[in-house]
Amino acid sequence: MAPKREAFTYGGVSTTYGELAVRTTRLAWRLRELGVRDGDRVAYLGPNHPSFAETMFAAHQLGAVFVPLNFRLTPAEVDYQLADCGAHVLVHAPTHTVDHPRAVSLDDYEEWLAGGSDEEIDEPVELSAPALILYTSGTTGRPKGAVLTHANLVWNTMNLLIGLDLATDDVALVAAPLFHVAALAQTLLPTFIKGGHCVITPRWDVDVCLDLVEKHRVTLMFGVFTMFADVLASPRWPTADLSSLRVLLCGGAPVPESVIHAYQDRGLVFCQGYGLTETAPGATFLEAADSVAWAGSAGTPVFLGDLRLSETGEIEVQGPNVTPGYWNAPEATAAAFTPDGWFRTGDIGLIDNGYLYVLDRVKDMYISGGENVYPAEVENAITAHPDVAEVAVVGVPDERWGEVGYAFVRPREGTEPDPAAIRSFLASRLAKYKVPKHFELVPALPRTGSGKVFKPALRRAARPGSGSPDRT
Repeated sequence: MAPKREAFTYGGVSTTYGELAVRTTRLAWRLRELGVRDGDRVAYLGPNHPSFAETMFAAHQLGAVFVPLNFRLTPAEVDYQLADCGAHVLVHAPTHTVDHPRAVSLDDYEEWLAGGSDEEIDEPVELSAPALILYTSGTTGRPKGAVLTHANLVWNTMNLLIGLDLATDDVALVAAPLFHVAALAQTLLPTFIKGGHCVITPRWDVDVCLDLVEKHRVTLMFGVFTMFADVLASPRWPTADLSSLRVLLCGGAPVPESVIHAYQDRGLVFCQGYGLTETAPGATFLEAADSVAWAGSAGTPVFLGDLRLSETGEIEVQGPNVTPGYWNAPEATAAAFTPDGWFRTGDIGLIDNGYLYVLDRVKDMYISGGENVYPAEVENAITAHPDVAEVAVVGVPDERWGEVGYAFVRPREGTEPDPAAIRSFLASRLAKYKVPKHFELVPALPRTGSGKVFKPALRRAARPGSGSPDRT
């Protein structure tokens, strides 16, 4: 429809929709030459780059399933996910060394892509077919692959277009990581389907963000709380030219109203939403017209979707945007749904005049810098240390990251483990954002009558102090 319109800009180089169509077709042929067929999995590992979207669209042309991997994970964590999904091909950034029989490095990407055919591919793909597998950290210590179908992505896109009034001349800044469903399905795909322009950055950087907003007259930006807090803390905030921004989208964790009002005081529309990877991700959305009166709310249910609270206050979601389940995990899939087919989010909510407020989490998961962290996975890694007898991890508030981990460690008898040594021990076992910021040695952990660790008492006892860890 618009072959001459700019689709992506990265590193000062723009690609039009027409050029992108040719590139993805060539890439699809190269993937087919590597044996990729309908239903096969094609994985991608690396920071934001146009090749991410090209690989996804090329895989979808073949009916294959795209698997974006978190580039912040350790090699062991990546290896597990590659094996679990059975990735047939892996496209990866040269900064990530991987052991895969059909790995394509971005160092060789351009030359490899150029050798593909321009002939159009006509492979039938059903709406109900899997489009993505997105790994979410598991409460049992192993991540699960949430499956999103093409229909899930289509209906989520429609929900956003209805709630946001996205236009063909919108310019979206894609600075949040694309391996997360929000940056992909709430920013890139809706902008793409309208023929808008995505300005892609490899990583989050406040100064780069502000420069790109001014240079490209960015109108739309998605971020997590940490990103918007960074902009507020920048010395450039009072004078930065933000006049082109039409709407700011925030998700991943509740945002303090003080932050919301700081943006609103600049005349900016700040909209929150609520959702999960499993809901593709939009379950609720706070539209621009309500963004002042209902600041702090996650909005109302999306147009093509339903939301309810269980008797215990747990948020449950139903709609065409909801995952059919987890990859090769029938038990986890069954446990995720109510008997009448509603998805259990694990979050506690309150509804006020139709507007959702997310209060707490049924599970112990916390969100650090926009990344979900599940204590069970962290605890499993820490207890592998020879000096640790037992550990419990809770999330505590942090000015920089929203929340960080606080580990209460019961040492093995006769030992006194050094927190620095534990951090070093975890470096090859956990992504950096999962490593707790705080460690406290305790003689025992509080327990309930049934013998389980009583984490509310630990949260009350935590003394996080101040400061910020060095993270990437």
